[in-house]
Amino acid sequence: MRAEMQEASQSHIRIAQSIRDLVVNPFSRWCDAHETRIQDSQDVLQLRIKAHDKQAEVVKKLRSNYFNKCRLVEDLEEENKLAFQDPESSPKQAQTNAPPIPEIKVQPHKEEEPQNEEVYEIGDDVYQPEQMKKILSQMLSTIKMGETKVPILGTYLNTSAGSDIVEYLQRSMGTTSVSYAERIGQDLISNGMLRLIGNVGNTFANSSKMFYQWRPKAFQLAGIPEKKQTLGRTFSMPATGSDGGDSSPVVGTVSELLSGWSVLGNSRPGETAPQRLQREAKEADETYKAGVRKLDELRCELEELIFLHLKFLERCELDRLKAIKTVILDFTGTIGNVIPSLQSTVDKMMLFQETVQPSGDLRYLLENYRTGSFIPKVVVYENYYNKVDEQTFGVDLEARARADKKRVPIIITTILTYLDNHYPDLEGDEARRGVWLLDVPLAQTHKLRAKINNGKPVAPEVFDEFDIPTVATLLKLYLLELPDSLVSSHVYEIVRTIYTTPATDSSETSRIAVLQQTLSQLRLTNIATLDACMNHFTRLIDLTSADEEYAAALATSLAPCVLRPRTETSLTMEEKHASRLVRDLFANKDAIFSELKRMSTASHSIAVPGRPRAISTDESNRKALMEERNKALLEKKIHHAPRSRATSPAPGPRGHRRERSSGGPETRFPIQTSPTTSSDRHRSSLGSLNAIKRSSLEVPEPDGSTSPPDATNGSPLKSEVEPEPGLEKRDSLGRGAAAKFGGGDPATPPRETSPRGVTLEDRPMEY
Repeated sequence: MRAEMQEASQSHIRIAQSIRDLVVNPFSRWCDAHETRIQDSQDVLQLRIKAHDKQAEVVKKLRSNYFNKCRLVEDLEEENKLAFQDPESSPKQAQTNAPPIPEIKVQPHKEEEPQNEEVYEIGDDVYQPEQMKKILSQMLSTIKMGETKVPILGTYLNTSAGSDIVEYLQRSMGTTSVSYAERIGQDLISNGMLRLIGNVGNTFANSSKMFYQWRPKAFQLAGIPEKKQTLGRTFSMPATGSDGGDSSPVVGTVSELLSGWSVLGNSRPGETAPQRLQREAKEADETYKAGVRKLDELRCELEELIFLHLKFLERCELDRLKAIKTVILDFTGTIGNVIPSLQSTVDKMMLFQETVQPSGDLRYLLENYRTGSFIPKVVVYENYYNKVDEQTFGVDLEARARADKKRVPIIITTILTYLDNHYPDLEGDEARRGVWLLDVPLAQTHKLRAKINNGKPVAPEVFDEFDIPTVATLLKLYLLELPDSLVSSHVYEIVRTIYTTPATDSSETSRIAVLQQTLSQLRLTNIATLDACMNHFTRLIDLTSADEEYAAALATSLAPCVLRPRTETSLTMEEKHASRLVRDLFANKDAIFSELKRMSTASHSIAVPGRPRAISTDESNRKALMEERNKALLEKKIHHAPRSRATSPAPGPRGHRRERSSGGPETRFPIQTSPTTSSDRHRSSLGSLNAIKRSSLEVPEPDGSTSPPDATNGSPLKSEVEPEPGLEKRDSLGRGAAAKFGGGDPATPPRETSPRGVTLEDRPMEY
């Protein structure tokens, strides 16, 4: 196969070289030339477009300059017409100064004509002069007026914004809409009361950027003097001697523009301001016309060039398509010469591709290069006082249960209860069984984990935001994040030995017995949690009538949560001991856990090596405390010698006799001979533990019932005699044997009705 592949590779090299020489290189050279031609034509077109755009901007500026010059001429002409009129005079007085033509008419006709001329149509109403006088007087005294500076044109007096006028009309004249108010403003412009400044045209609009100047006619009709003195910038031309220039705001504006000019520097010293403005307007007009003509020429040239460019692109595209066709023919001819030799190569390649199996190759890759199963390592917050109140995940199982004051952590019981209550919501047994086998995205599980990782009891309503498979996956994630698996890794070798031992006739019974002994080494919390989980899964298997295939798949899924080796190796990755253990727990749950409940408490009190404990085991000063206590008891015995029995020998300072403590409850605790401090240890006499046996382990029953609170929830059992306040009963070593200190009368044995059990109080270590 290697020789065939080498021969095929040489053939491919020859074919590739032919394609490179006959097809690729010629076509590459043509492509470079084609790109250069297109780019050159595009560059020429872009230069013409930029020249056209630049000339368009120049024409726009020339147009603006031309309009401004014309506006200056127009404003100056209007101001000259009204320069000699008295602002205080009424329209009737102005009418008397008119030419004497109306005076030859008869009196009735003379009275009717002014009436027809003095009617003002504003909006939908018609106003008489007296009515219009009141309206204008109120408007001029109420609407905000000021100065408005316009570039080149100068500053206009008595101006108001269009929005201010509309606001007044809506507020004082009762206009219902902006459009009607704009209509009234347009009528004021039509009647010569207002005019637009700074823009072309004479349209009224509701805008804060459009300003309107009140015309002298409005001030005359309202009988209000026009405000000219506020600027204080009147223009006087002593050279011309014109009195009208003193009162003209436009002339004053022009004076600002010409204030820096000298008469000596003027090329036309005899030219008046109106003549100069007219000349400048005419020059601007000619310049504007020339710019427009030049822009039109550039536009025509640009359009011609665009047509030429498009025709050139059309020819280039046709050449490109022809070149592609030629390349295809050359490539086909080159390949056609070696088709016979390629046929056998293609047949062999088809044979080789059959050997590639994607799924099988991927499985081979995963099996040979895998590094282990998903076991998250949680970095937990380590409280100095061994508190775990603010975290749930990653905390030691027993510490979490002790913080919850339950034998089984609340998070586990809450999840299992929630699933039991919501299994009926699913459609069919297949969906219920698939809850534990679905592959839920880790991001979704982490989102739910973040909501409840606070060390507090979980409200079932939190789970309603997520689907049921996510809640089930959360339980598996919680078990995976434990520092140690439910079945401790310390017994992994024992479990391996159990399942690697050759099978015998009685292998089933013996294996179950050994499993019972092995599981009895676990902590009570681990056993209770394991029993609660197995009870849930076995009930699910029974109620959904699951087959062996589903049980095997479920056991494989739960195996890393139940039992994990201390260190993952290539050998442990191949082992199926954890899965077989889960299968045995499914099949023999009642037999295994019922026996664990009946086992002696001494086997449970021995801690698994290396397990973290919160109870103090410091015995450094135990001997000194015992001697101090016995000494105090001896002194008390001697002090009360007359009342003691003669046959009871007094023990010596070191006579530690194994007898029951004498006296009532007051003598069952250490007697302190010196003042106590917050760091002193208070230990009670263990008394006779033969009378108070540790109760058997109680875990949830298959039918869902639970054992009494003193066993299942880990709540302490209360003895007949309550200890004194401030003292606490501690059994730091968890020994089951009786420990008696001092001699004397035996203590009163507990009544038959008193509960049997052991007091478990988990507290932080004292320093």
